Order: sequence, then C-alpha cells, then structure tokens
Amino acid sequence: MAERNDVTRRTVLTAAALVPAVMATGTASAQTTRPAQPSNGKVALVTGSSRGIGAATAKRLARDGYAVTVNCVVNRDLAAGVVREIEAAGGRAIWVQADVSDPAAVRRLFDENDRGFGGVDVVVSNAGIMRLAPFRDMTDEHFDRMFAVNAKGSFNVLREAARRMRDGGRIITLSSSIVQLRSPTYGPYAATKAVQDMYAGVLAKELGARNIAVNAVAPGLVNTTLFTDGKTEQQIRGFIGRTPMGRLGEPSDIADTIAALCSGDGAWISGQTIFSNGAVV
Repeated sequence: MAERNDVTRRTVLTAAALVPAVMATGTASAQTTRPAQPSNGKVALVTGSSRGIGAATAKRLARDGYAVTVNCVVNRDLAAGVVREIEAAGGRAIWVQADVSDPAAVRRLFDENDRGFGGVDVVVSNAGIMRLAPFRDMTDEHFDRMFAVNAKGSFNVLREAARRMRDGGRIITLSSSIVQLRSPTYGPYAATKAVQDMYAGVLAKELGARNIAVNAVAPGLVNTTLFTDGKTEQQIRGFIGRTPMGRLGEPSDIADTIAALCSGDGAWISGQTIFSNGAVV
C-alpha cells in the first residue's frame, strides 16, 4: 500500500497496534511514573507537546525539575492530560493552545508562560506536520502548510526565544534524520527539517555571548503516529530492518537526548545537529 500524502500528529493509529511483536512497549509511560526531582528553579516551554516526542520531552524535563509549558493546536484534552501526569508526579505545568505558524499566537504562548512561571530557560521547538507525496503529486496546499508550520513556525518560536530567554539557557529545534536518508516522497518535508539545522547553527552564534546553547536534534525512525500513519505492517518492518539496533526509537529516546543537552553537562555543545537514530544513518 502506498504511503498517504496527508500525515499529521493528529491522527489516531499507533505503531504498537500495527506491529506489537517488534515494538518496545511501556517506555514512555514508565518514564512518567517516576516522581519529579525537586524544582531546579528553571522553566521549559515545549511546542507540539500534547503527544509523541513533544509530550515525552515535556514529561522528562518536568521529571528533571523544570516547570513546563505544554503546547497544542487542537489536542486540548491531550495537552491537559500531559499536565495532569506532570502534576501527579509532583511537577509543575500549564498548557497553552497556540498555532506556531501564527506569530501573534507564539507571542501569546510566551506571554502565558511568563505569566505562569516568570520567564523561560529552555525552549524546545518541536511542533510540526508531515505531508508525503512524490514531487509530481505534492499539492501547493500541502507544501505551503508544511512550510508554514515547520519552517516559519519554528522561526517564530526561535525568534521569540531569542528575545525572551534568560542567559545561560538552551534552545533545541527538531530536525530529522530524513535529511540524510532522503527517502522518496519525503522531499519537501525533509527540506523543512534541513532548515532547522541552519537555524541552530546561526542562532548559536548570535546568542553565544549570552551563554545560550542552541542545537538541532534529528530523530530517526520513531514510534509515533507522525511516522507510522499510512504505512502497512510490512513497510514498518522494512524500516525496522534498516535500523542496526533492530527497533524503532521511542519518544522517550529523543526526550533523553534533549534532556542531556539541557543538563549542565550539555553547556559546551552548541550549533550542532545531534542525530538520535540508532545508527540508521
């Protein structure tokens, strides 16, 4: 079956339902059951964090002692659920609905964060959508929306972070290993992710004097609906077969990478694209 050309984080299939025999299970939920560490006095804002990698990152940073602002576009119930999980584990969190493609909405997102927590120390620009099609079949509508959310939306978030972030902070934007894989049907999507590598490299130089580290994280094949929707079990097994470690990544794998960059040990890593992909490239 061909891949669908309309794949977003808002769809409802899960990889666990498609290939239960080969997927790791329980990783993300186990991550969130641990109690949060005492507050470290810092604040993290994670876009697109009602599900998938964003939700895992919000929960992981909360576990590490950050107060967290969770963001969604339409999945309000899911965003509220992430906040409840964080609070149940002893952390602090709020959620804010905002479309990152709208500069005014992004300003409001940061305003709500500042009202709730008084400032921001970590910004993770994770929100994104994916439309897949061969070049000959890609519609103008899908192309434009993907660039509006992924490329312009990330710019809106990083620009606001550059204006508001406290000195010594961390900015992370989500790239993708597809930039290296260059698989058919992924061309325009990969282009929106290659932009993130450039953003991180340039912004790291602009903010270096303030000891703000800026990096891109490039996940590989991750067990989220963004990756699995529109793929058959056979296709997913084929992707797993390309991964030397023999499994899809879990959202918690990427969250762990982001958390490492946000830790004190990550202060000297800046301007880089970090590939978190189990050696698929």
